[in-house]
Amino acid sequence: MVNGQRQVTMADVARMDFSASDALRAKARALIPGGAHTYAKGDDQYPECSPGFIVRGKGCHVWDVDGNEFIEYGMGLRAVALGHAFEPVIQAAMRQMQDGANFTRPSPLEVDLAEAMTGILDGADMVKFAKNGSDVTTAAVKLARAYTNRDLIAICGDHPFFSVDDWFIGTTEINAGIPEPARRMTLKFRYNDIGSLRDLFDGYSGRIACVVMEAEASVPPEPGFLHALKQLCAQQGALLIFDEMITGFRWHLGGAQQFHGVTPDLSTFGKAMGNGFAIAALAGKREIMERGGLLHREPRVFLLSTTHGAETHALAAALETLRVYQDLDVIDTLWRQGARLRALVERSVTENRLEGFFEVTGRPCNLVYATKDQDGNRSQAFRTLFLQETIRRGVLAPSFVVSFSHSDADIDRTAEIVHEAHMVYRKALDDGIGKYLEGRPVKPVYRTYN
Repeated sequence: MVNGQRQVTMADVARMDFSASDALRAKARALIPGGAHTYAKGDDQYPECSPGFIVRGKGCHVWDVDGNEFIEYGMGLRAVALGHAFEPVIQAAMRQMQDGANFTRPSPLEVDLAEAMTGILDGADMVKFAKNGSDVTTAAVKLARAYTNRDLIAICGDHPFFSVDDWFIGTTEINAGIPEPARRMTLKFRYNDIGSLRDLFDGYSGRIACVVMEAEASVPPEPGFLHALKQLCAQQGALLIFDEMITGFRWHLGGAQQFHGVTPDLSTFGKAMGNGFAIAALAGKREIMERGGLLHREPRVFLLSTTHGAETHALAAALETLRVYQDLDVIDTLWRQGARLRALVERSVTENRLEGFFEVTGRPCNLVYATKDQDGNRSQAFRTLFLQETIRRGVLAPSFVVSFSHSDADIDRTAEIVHEAHMVYRKALDDGIGKYLEGRPVKPVYRTYN
C-alpha cells in the first residue's frame, strides 16, 4: 500500500488487443516511408504495444482500428483545440463543401477570414493563407530576405521545429539532402539569452535578414527578454518573426504576442486555427506583406501561391473556429483544465516519490512532460514506459495538451491512470526498467541514423 492505495502491477491491467494495428503497420511501412506522413506520428515515437492507427474521434476521445478507446492528449499535434469532430465546425465546413471547395477565382470567404484575423491580431494589416505551417514560415523568411536585402537567418536553437524546408532542416541532425551552403545560412541563438543573439548580429553585421522564434515554448521568457529582443532586431535592421503555430489560439486569442505584449513584424499561425482542418496563415505589416502583392514598385516576391491554400471548406472551418473561441471562452477553459490536470499529476509525482524523475512543464494551456532515469538524465526508455502504462489503461498522452472538450471527468480519470503509471515508474526506478518495459524504447525524431 502507498498512501492508502494498493500497488498496481502490470498483471492487474488487461492487455489491449492491437492485432489490427499490427497487421496494418507492416502494410503501411511497405507503402509509406516511415509508415506515416508525419514523423511525430511514427511507430518509433510510441511503444510497441500501442494503437497504430486511429479511425474515429469525438471530443477528447479516440478509437483505434481494434476498437480500443482512449482519452487523447496532444490532440492531433495541437491542431484540434476544440475537440475532434466539433459539431459547429464540422457543419460549417460541410455546408461550404456542398457549394464547392475550389474555384478559378477567389472566394469571399478569403476576405472574411482575412478581416477576422487582422481584427484580432495587433499589428497585422494583411494575411496570406496556405495549408501548412512550413509554407508560411518559409514565406515569412523569403519576405524578410527580400525586404531587408540580406541572406542570413537567425533561429532560436532551443525551439524544436519551424519548417520542412532547407533553411531549417539543414540545422538539425536529420539534414541529409540539404546542401552545405544552405546549412550555413541559418544561425542559432539561445532563448532567454539576449547576448547570444547580439553576438550573432556583431559577428554577421548587416547580413541577418530576420530572427525566427516562438515567443514561448515550454520555458517562459525572462522579464524583459522579448522586448529587448524586439528592440535589438529593430536596431540591427532585421525583421522579427514569431512562429505561433502552437501558441496561437492557445495562449490568447491574439496569440502569444498579445499575451506578452510584443508585436512582431511578421507572424505565422496554423494548427488550432482550423480545429484540425488544413489551414495556416502568414500575417504582418502592410509595408512588408505588400512586397508579395500588386501595389508596390520594388522587385516582386513570389510569396505564397498554392492551389489548395484557400479551399473554401477550410476557410469556413477557421471562421467558425474563431467564432466559437469568441463566444464560448475557449482560451480560459484550456488554461483552467490544464491547471487542473497539472495539479493532479504533480500530486501523483509527490505521492510516488518521483520528484526529479518526472516533470510537467509549460503553460497550463500547453503542458508537456519530461521523463528521467535513476541518474536524473533525460530518458527515452522511461518515456516509453510511461506511455506504455498510460496507453494500456486508456490514455494516449504524448503530451498533456488539453482541448476545450476535456471535461472534469476526463481529467480526473486521466489523473487516476497517471497515478497507476507512476507506480510502475517508481518500481522501475527501484528494480530496473528492464523488468517493466516491453520492447524497444522510443527514439527522437532528430537523429542522423535509424
